[in-house]
Amino acid sequence: MKPNRIATLTLFAAAFLMAIPAMAQTADHISGNYMEFRNADVYTGPCFANSQVGLTGQNAVLAWQVADGQWNGVSLSGLGVVAVVRASATLGDPYGDPLPAKAVLFVDSRANPAQQAALVSFAQSQSAGLLNDIVVTNSAPISFGADSSRMGWETLAVGNVVKLSTRAINTGDMICHNEQTYYPPLASHLTHSMPVVARDSSYQGKSLGVTWDDSNGRGSFVGRFAE
Repeated sequence: MKPNRIATLTLFAAAFLMAIPAMAQTADHISGNYMEFRNADVYTGPCFANSQVGLTGQNAVLAWQVADGQWNGVSLSGLGVVAVVRASATLGDPYGDPLPAKAVLFVDSRANPAQQAALVSFAQSQSAGLLNDIVVTNSAPISFGADSSRMGWETLAVGNVVKLSTRAINTGDMICHNEQTYYPPLASHLTHSMPVVARDSSYQGKSLGVTWDDSNGRGSFVGRFAE
């Protein structure tokens, strides 16, 4: 091999090795907390599930609170994004197609334009097409809370438009006594999830042609995500 070619390859290899740390620093990594609401039981027995399928379960809230990380090279630490979905069929029904679905997205009012765009991209990447048709994206104050002394007791508020508070499932919620997690969560890349009772859930927006104010349904999840 000619000396000048050896020198070229050596310089290329050195440049590549120097770039590895920078590549590692800019790779997307993101983690945080997740909440979900459905207007149908996700923790239930077949008798309840069969009575609801096709009649309800088209509405959902998917909420992510980023604890740490970035998406598309943009830091999202401490920010939240929430989606309200109106699907075409009961979400999770293996014999029904929830698409097309319409969604309203709320991005954290503390986010700058680049962060808002990254939050939208992140939420769409986690939801298997449910958020492909976004009717409107709003900037709004988003707050998450949790009772550290009681597992499953968590809260979500998006201004005065979306509210969700949950609690752990207890024996009094087991009506048929053969309940199970009948439907899985709608979001991907969850490292942990557990079904919980929605103590209160409401959506008072005007963009989906539907509003609700529900309580004490077994239709929610809380958990954590990481990618």
